[in-house]
Amino acid sequence: MTSTPLSQAASMTPLAALQHYFGYDQFRQGQAEVIEATLANRDGLVVMPTGGGKSLCYQLPALLRSGLTVVVSPLISLMQDQVRSLEANGIAATYLNSSLSGGEVRDRYQALRAGAIKLLYVAPERLLGEGFLDFLTTLDVSAIAIDEAHCVSQWGHDFRPEYRQLRQLRQWFPQISMTALTATATERVRQDIQQQLDLRDPLVHIASFNRPNLYYEVQSKSKRSYEALRHFVKRTPGAGIIYCLSRKRVDELAFQLQHDNIDALPYHAGLNAATRADHQERFTRDDARIIVATTAFGMGINKPDVRFVVHYDLPQNIEGYYQESGRAGRDGEAAQCILFFSYGDIRTVEFMIGNKIDPKTGDPLEAEQKIARQQLRQIVDYAEGQDCRRTIQLGYFGESFPGDCGNCDCCLNPIPLEDWTVEAQKFLSCVARCEQRFGLVYIVNVLRGSKEKRILENRHDRLSTYGIGRDRTADQWKQLGRSLRHQGLLDETTDGYSILRLNALSWEVMRGQRTVQVAIPAAPNVPEEAEVSTSREVADALFDTLRRLRKQIADGRNIAPYMVFSDASLRHMTKLLPRDPAALLKVSGVGRQKLELYGDRFLQVIRDFCASREEINLPDPPAAADGEETDTGYKPPLLKRTQFHTLDLHLEGLDPEAIAKKRNLSIRTIISHLSELIESGRRVDLDSLVEPEHQTQIWDAFDTLGDRFLKEIRAHLNDQFDYEDLQLVRAAWRRSHYQESQQNQTD
Repeated sequence: MTSTPLSQAASMTPLAALQHYFGYDQFRQGQAEVIEATLANRDGLVVMPTGGGKSLCYQLPALLRSGLTVVVSPLISLMQDQVRSLEANGIAATYLNSSLSGGEVRDRYQALRAGAIKLLYVAPERLLGEGFLDFLTTLDVSAIAIDEAHCVSQWGHDFRPEYRQLRQLRQWFPQISMTALTATATERVRQDIQQQLDLRDPLVHIASFNRPNLYYEVQSKSKRSYEALRHFVKRTPGAGIIYCLSRKRVDELAFQLQHDNIDALPYHAGLNAATRADHQERFTRDDARIIVATTAFGMGINKPDVRFVVHYDLPQNIEGYYQESGRAGRDGEAAQCILFFSYGDIRTVEFMIGNKIDPKTGDPLEAEQKIARQQLRQIVDYAEGQDCRRTIQLGYFGESFPGDCGNCDCCLNPIPLEDWTVEAQKFLSCVARCEQRFGLVYIVNVLRGSKEKRILENRHDRLSTYGIGRDRTADQWKQLGRSLRHQGLLDETTDGYSILRLNALSWEVMRGQRTVQVAIPAAPNVPEEAEVSTSREVADALFDTLRRLRKQIADGRNIAPYMVFSDASLRHMTKLLPRDPAALLKVSGVGRQKLELYGDRFLQVIRDFCASREEINLPDPPAAADGEETDTGYKPPLLKRTQFHTLDLHLEGLDPEAIAKKRNLSIRTIISHLSELIESGRRVDLDSLVEPEHQTQIWDAFDTLGDRFLKEIRAHLNDQFDYEDLQLVRAAWRRSHYQESQQNQTD
């Protein structure tokens, strides 16, 4: 492409400039309209999916008129990538950020004063810093673009308070057009952007959020998930991004992949700037195939040929997931988006939400926390949903989609649809009779006849819909409620409270003018005599016995006890109850050397202990087929019908005391049931049992001390918590900790 002076670009038509500077023969849908509005000095709000061509909407107008276009951008990597791309196209662009030396900053100021720059990228912190707006007034600023504009809204998935201050730009440059651009914005976020930035009669362009080339799938996370991920990465060609919630998980996962001869690099804020830049550059240049990252990575990275994006942990909200997964397949070719989901991840995200505090006062940001919790419920709904993934995603952004996309797991492997019109009429009628003032869980509890205090206080136990849904499980009713929302047959408020509201289609269903087809999994069939596992009290007693043996052996060899076996290994023994050397080798941390040194003594203690406890029922171990890999990972407690009975009452809203009274059992037994249910991954509302702030303190104690006796944890916490609280949080901690521990030990 021959070079053309930028002074001549102003005489080109938009299409000629597009062809000359960017090499495209035609505009994508909506681009020409936005560019014309910008050239006419009209404000704009542009919502286009990742890879949809947002940047062109302000870059091309910058070439077609005189003056400087100022682009507000949140990340250094975003600025650098955009400027490199523009310079490669022969367009004079630059950025100002903290990565520059004093001399480089002076040179760029001089170029700006000389009018040699068409686009200036700057972070909001520098833009609003002392004297910078004054400096801009000395230049010929002709337009302002605000990228990642969702950051201005507290309803957005990446709220940044400094973006709120960008409203000042309207006061400093009242006659200049301002364009806000984002890849993800719900209707509420779009309204907030317009209000917060004081956009005047903006052209609002909202492109379709549908990315038909992307395949979406949700997999249940388990101890086998790393193995599944490893096989997926090895069999899927091309570059990929794997997202994790924590820096620690990023480092561990990158190391595991490297150990398995997969070219993977970590990326997170804990790495120094030089390392992050190097890893990003190597990934962008195809010198590294996989980047394992926290969610900060990828904003503005112009790598169109990413073939897959994996979320190894639960994202915090649908907007973030849509944007991050949307970094796959920006070239329009087929790409895959895989999400691993576990209920343990919900606890992690809830903990992160609880840490949203005012940096100056240390007070919780309650409004942000409320919104974040609603967004968490929405992404969990997405992960649990059986409807078309696109229908759920696009519906979240206010775009209707007929379903059956043919490119997601639910559509390619659907659960057979059933006619649930009658159940839907019951559900919607209950919403109406509760005066459209409550959320999903409350409506389900009314349908199932819960004795929850709030229901009784509201006198909703007298409604005609009270108790008419006992023939269905709580999970089935919740799945129906989600499906009604996804199909547009029911609305939900988005102000942080998640109140269910009827719409015109709701009334059509209730009047019998519309049928309802839903995909709802069958209720679990719990066998009458489920396999018996050791109770928590018995497991603790055996653990104590094994610790005493370990101490004897350690003292005799003059070594530390952990050098014999770790606490994790002893806990694993209490779960597997090995009775022979082959079974003991299945315990995490037991190798041939330690088996020879200590195996006989530990096996004898376990055999003697089991023989002395009548309540321990030892089934014959199943024989593995020739060549079949045996399962050595975490095994949650096996549940009997009695625990499921407790779970049903808990889901109806009864507290442990009420459950104990109803079942004529001790509260201690009910707490043990709930703990075992939590540890086995059942959906127990821990927040209703233990105050969230107490959970955090107890969780931290287990992180510090490890899986110790409850009395040790209680002493560490200055005896300020009841044993019941400690036991319940320990169950959640074990569920999360041992899943991660076993996963890290896989190959």
